[in-house]
Amino acid sequence: MNASPARRRLSRLALPSASAGLMAALLAVPALAASPGNDPTALARIRDAAMASDYAWERTADMTDLIGPRLSGSPGAAAAVAQVAEAMRKLGARVALQPVKVPHWVRGAESGELVEYSGRPAGITQRVVLSALGGSGATPAAGLTAPVMVVGSFDELKARASEAKGKIVLFDAAFDQPMAERGLAGAAYGQASAFRRDGPRQAAALGAVAALVRSAGGANFRIPHTGNTALQDYPRFPAAAVSAEDAMLMRRLAQRGPLAMKLVLTPQTLPDADSYNVIADLPGTDKPDEIVIVSGHLDSWDLATGAHDDAAGVASAMAVLDTLKKLDFRPRRTIRMIAWMNEENGTRGARGYLAAEQANADKHIGAIESDNGVGRPFGLRASVPATSSKLFAPLQAVLQPIGAGVFQRLDALSTGDLSGLERAGVPSFAPLVDTSSYFSYHHTAADTLDKVDPDHLRRNVALMATTAWYLANIEGAIGRASVPER
Repeated sequence: MNASPARRRLSRLALPSASAGLMAALLAVPALAASPGNDPTALARIRDAAMASDYAWERTADMTDLIGPRLSGSPGAAAAVAQVAEAMRKLGARVALQPVKVPHWVRGAESGELVEYSGRPAGITQRVVLSALGGSGATPAAGLTAPVMVVGSFDELKARASEAKGKIVLFDAAFDQPMAERGLAGAAYGQASAFRRDGPRQAAALGAVAALVRSAGGANFRIPHTGNTALQDYPRFPAAAVSAEDAMLMRRLAQRGPLAMKLVLTPQTLPDADSYNVIADLPGTDKPDEIVIVSGHLDSWDLATGAHDDAAGVASAMAVLDTLKKLDFRPRRTIRMIAWMNEENGTRGARGYLAAEQANADKHIGAIESDNGVGRPFGLRASVPATSSKLFAPLQAVLQPIGAGVFQRLDALSTGDLSGLERAGVPSFAPLVDTSSYFSYHHTAADTLDKVDPDHLRRNVALMATTAWYLANIEGAIGRASVPER
């Protein structure tokens, strides 16, 4: 058996006056346990410990049931910072709060009512279910009433640009749920959310008085899906998401003849607020200056408790440290848990971290983020060089017993909080999860704890914990991310 590093160091000391008994006593001092590294048995122990723990479920429950919504700048966001920091201190992690200024947008009153349309019986109006979009400006306090112009695409808006002035423009573009159910939920969301992001700005540029967007999500149960917009240049422009059912209704009524709506939106954009990223380090043993990030984002939209987006992601990252502490496993490199602030409407936390760590980007070996819900995981997505994929075969083998052995290499993941680090060369990793129903709850009042499957959550923790440990102990270089130029 090889001598431990501590014993080798002691054996080199010159102790001419030390007696044989003293030397024997010194050598009898217990040495620190050596890191088990990426031995398959150690990886399996991490996997199994995570699968046996409800730590992530308990932390998700704490954040959703005890705090609730956590929009940046809100009391809920501040409470989440304190809650996560305290939980990490209880684990004995080295905790720091990184200051960041965040947007402070507050939802006000919101209502929509169809007041004119062909064939309307006398005295009848119809309520529209809607929710203001992030960055929306306000209507007059009493609301505004204007004709509704329904378009199905940006090309149609462009072709009918002369009609938009003075109108409420509705973008009626359906979320492709069949696409989501076939493993392409991200692509389906990208198509639909483009109208939410850019539609209000384009409508404002044409002289519209407000914009409505068909909700970017599935499960048409007449609930609106909120989200952010690109309204920075039009801060007073009202914009809202409407339920899919109401968007379809308005299209049908518009086909019958002129359609008008009364719209009330009274959000406020307040001065930027003080907030924090929560950073908790499990220091490395012999390479403490090299960092592996495991993360999720603390903030949520204000309609519900953000259980999938992203309380469970933060809790999974926290559970990585809990799993390793329970096993008393000490990584060679520092594993850094980050609970990002302000992913939903600004990514200020991620940008602040990148600004502070830009000079140390080469010391970041890899970064993991869970921000796609905690559906059943099937493996990993990773932005590593193609030549490095084979390095992850041992990790895949350990994850296979829980059905998470797939390794999907991409040039770039472009996840919200990691995209800046990725462009700086830091390889990004994310659980490859079933998202077929994720956008049914995403950014809605229905994203609550009961939608989280405890077994799926444990599997996500097992995946993230083994991956973080593997990266923290891997020998040699895996290479840097190389994001293609757009």
